[in-house]
Amino acid sequence: MKLILSRKGFDSSAGGCPSPVFPDGSFLSLPIPDKQSSVRYSDLQYEGINVGELVADLTGNPKRRDHRAHLDPDLAPELTSRKPGWRPTLGQIDQAQGHLRNQGVSEGDLFLFFGLFRRVERVDGRWRFDRQSAPFHALWGWLQVEEVSPVDGALGERLPWVQDHPHFHREAKPSNTLYIARESLDLGRGPMRIQGAGVFQSMNDELRLTVPGSKKVSVWQLPGFFYPSEGKRPLSQHDDLSRWQLDGEQCRLQCVPRGQEFVLDTSDYPEAFSWIESLVK
Repeated sequence: MKLILSRKGFDSSAGGCPSPVFPDGSFLSLPIPDKQSSVRYSDLQYEGINVGELVADLTGNPKRRDHRAHLDPDLAPELTSRKPGWRPTLGQIDQAQGHLRNQGVSEGDLFLFFGLFRRVERVDGRWRFDRQSAPFHALWGWLQVEEVSPVDGALGERLPWVQDHPHFHREAKPSNTLYIARESLDLGRGPMRIQGAGVFQSMNDELRLTVPGSKKVSVWQLPGFFYPSEGKRPLSQHDDLSRWQLDGEQCRLQCVPRGQEFVLDTSDYPEAFSWIESLVK
């Protein structure tokens, strides 16, 4: 199985700010803007919060309320209305899809999505970032692949619900690809009583990637098994061993500043399975 750490959601360049961690510890990865999408931020609801209002508050731009949103990966059924048969789905295209293809990502492989987050508070009826907090990278969701398919008319006819996905509203390209989730997670011992895709419910230290106190969000703290000891293939795009440092039972990684998809071959890292299971449970 391939494990893919996949960068998704708002950040300083896409969206202009971090995604929010709410006072109760719940959090939401904000989908990036997309003028071609059929979905507006104001169409989305999270725990009684209109996402359009949330985006307008956090960006300081009231017009963002009705901007269009690239709801991808689309993991949470409660965010908006769904057609019958809907399944969580990820779209990818161009260079990022090329990297996934070159790494052999296919059915059965598992995406762990991460993004930039910061704590927020409610002040005078508006959401704002907590001035005592700092941005950090954290994991926010997962998707195990059931099917990999090009975005084309045949897929839309076979699975009508998938036509709502934003990658059906992009220009036609051979690299435009959808990854459709399994119904149940399977880490090699048969289907589990855990959904094949979903979002984590509450922020905690196990989901946090950025080293606490680091001035750079891209300095990560990972379980020690990630360290590419002799003979192991490193996490893709991180072949430079100077980026890695062992730190007791953990390791530190200076994550590359660019790139969306980082792939780990678990045949070299079997400890990944128990780590994944602990996260999703």
